[in-house]
Amino acid sequence: MGSLENERPLLEDGLLQDEVGGLYTGDGSVDFNGNPILKRNTGNWKACPFVLGTECCERLAYYGIGINLVTYLTKQLHEGNVSAARNVTTWSGTCYLTPLIGAILADAYWGRYWTIAVFSAIYFIGMCTLTLSASIPALKPIECNGTFCPPATPAQYAVFFFGLYLIALGTGGIKPCVSSFGADQFDDTDPKERVQKGSFFNWFYFSINIGALISSSLLVWIQDNVGWGLGFGIPAVFMAIAIASFFSGTAIYRFQKPGGSPLTRMCQVLAASFHKWNLEVPKDSSLLYETREKSSAIEGSRKIEHSDELTCLDKAAVISDAEMSSGDFSNSWRLCTVTQVEELKIVIRMFPIWATGIVFAAVYAQTPTMFVEQGTMMDTSIGSFTIPPASLSTFDIISVIFWVPVYDRVIVPIARRFTGKERGFSELQRMGIGLFLSILCMLAAAIVEINRLQIAEELDLVDKQVAVPLSICWQIPQYVLMGAAEIFTLIGQLEFFYDQSPDATRSLCSAFALLTTSLGNYLSSLILTLVTYFTTKGGNVGWITDNLNEGHLDYFFWLLAGLSLLNMLVYIVCAKQYKQKKAT
Repeated sequence: MGSLENERPLLEDGLLQDEVGGLYTGDGSVDFNGNPILKRNTGNWKACPFVLGTECCERLAYYGIGINLVTYLTKQLHEGNVSAARNVTTWSGTCYLTPLIGAILADAYWGRYWTIAVFSAIYFIGMCTLTLSASIPALKPIECNGTFCPPATPAQYAVFFFGLYLIALGTGGIKPCVSSFGADQFDDTDPKERVQKGSFFNWFYFSINIGALISSSLLVWIQDNVGWGLGFGIPAVFMAIAIASFFSGTAIYRFQKPGGSPLTRMCQVLAASFHKWNLEVPKDSSLLYETREKSSAIEGSRKIEHSDELTCLDKAAVISDAEMSSGDFSNSWRLCTVTQVEELKIVIRMFPIWATGIVFAAVYAQTPTMFVEQGTMMDTSIGSFTIPPASLSTFDIISVIFWVPVYDRVIVPIARRFTGKERGFSELQRMGIGLFLSILCMLAAAIVEINRLQIAEELDLVDKQVAVPLSICWQIPQYVLMGAAEIFTLIGQLEFFYDQSPDATRSLCSAFALLTTSLGNYLSSLILTLVTYFTTKGGNVGWITDNLNEGHLDYFFWLLAGLSLLNMLVYIVCAKQYKQKKAT
C-alpha cells in the first residue's frame, strides 16, 4: 500500500480563474433551477448541517429497527436463534442491495436530490407499517403460555415483513445518494474545499453513530421494558424529522446533473470494442476519440486521462476508416470517447478492492446477531440494573464517536507530516488498517466465548439454557475493536468509492461500496447455514444451537478470524497494484 502514487490535485486544465478560486464552482454543480452556482452562498459546510442532520435522524430510525430486531423475532415472533439471525442478516443484506436501484435512478435520471426525496417517503411508510404491526393486537402473535410460544400467523408475518422490506427499499434510495450528495457540496476543483470534503466523510460517519447511539441505548431499553409499539413508533417520528431536515437546505444545496445511465455507457464500450476487435489500438493515445471541448461529452463529468491498462477496451475509442471518411461520430454503440472507456476501466480496477470488503462486512454482521446472542447467555446485571444484550453495541458506537474527532483533528495532521498526503493516509492504507483491526475483534470474541463455555462446564450448565455467571462487560473489547475497524475501513470506503469513481457514476459506485455490506450479510447467512449443516451431521449438537452452552460459538468466531486474515493478505496485494484515477 505504501507504493501507491501520491494523490494529485484534480484541477481541470484551463479553468477560468473565477471558477477555481472566485465566484462560481468549477465542478459543474448548479443550483436548484439548473443555473451556475455561486460558491460563497452555497454548499460547503453551510449546507452540511442539513445533510448531516438528515443522516443522523435516518440512521436513528434504521438502527432503531435493526439493532434489536433479532430480539423482536425471537421474543415476539417466537423464532429460533438460527432462523432469527438468518432473517436479520438477510434483511440487512437487502438494505445494502437495494441501493443499486436508487443509484441507477440518481445517476441516470432523477439526480441525487429527488432520489433521496422519493425513497424517503417509501421509507416512512414502511416505518409506519412496522409500528402498526407491533401495536395492534391482531397483528402480533399471542404471548407465550409457560414454555409454549405460539408462532406468528402467515398474515402477521406478511404485515411485519412487508413493512420491514419497504424500509429496505426506502433506504436503497437514501444510502448511495446522501453521502455523495453531501460530498457534492464541496468543489472538487478547489484545493481547500477538497481537503474539507475529506473531513466531511469523517463527520458524516460521526452523525450516523450519534443516531445509532440513541437507538442502541435509549430505544433498545424502551423496546425491552416499555413496549415494541412505542419502540418502533419513535424511529418513525425521527424518520419524519429526517425528511424535514433534508428539504430545509434546498436553497443552499449544490446539485450535480444526472449524466445518463452509466450501465448503458459501459455496455456501449463493450459493444464498440467487440465490434472493432480486429482494429489495432494506436500507440499514440491522442489519436483515440475524445471531444474537443474542455468538458466531457457525459453530462456532469470531467474528462479522464487515458490509462495504459485494459487496452482491449481502447478499441471502442479507435476511429475506423469508415468513421473518418464519413465524419459521423454520433453512434455511441460503435465509437466511444476516451472518458467513456476510462469509466469502465476504473470500475474494473476498483473491483478487487471492492471484493475484499465482503469478508469485512461478514465480520461486521456479527455485531447485531451473534454478539447479541452471545450476550444473552452472559450475566447482564450490574448491581440492580439489567443491561439489554443489544445495548452493548453502544460501546461500538462510542468507540466510533470517540475516534472520529481524534482521527480528524489529531491523527490526520500527524500522519500528514510523515506521508505528505493531504488526508494523512490514502484511502487504501486506511482501509487496510481497519481490516487488521477486524481480525483482532474476532479473536477477542472467540476468547470471551472460550471462557464462557469453560465456566458453563465447571458449573454444570452445559445442558441448561441459562445465562452463565460471566459479566457481559467482557464483550466490551470486541465492540470497541469493531468500532475502531469501522473508522478506518468503512469511512475509507466512503472516500475511496467517491473520489476514485468517475464523476457521473458516483452514486452507482457508492452503491457498489454498500453492496459489499449486502454480500457480507449474505455471506454471513451462508456461513451460518453451512456451519449448522456440517456440524449437526450424525446427530451432533453443532456449533450454534438454541442453547449456546451446548455449542461452540468460539469455533465460529475463529473461522471468521481466519477468513479475515486471508482476506487482508489478498487486499494488500490488490492495493499495491491499484492505480489512482487521473481527471483532467
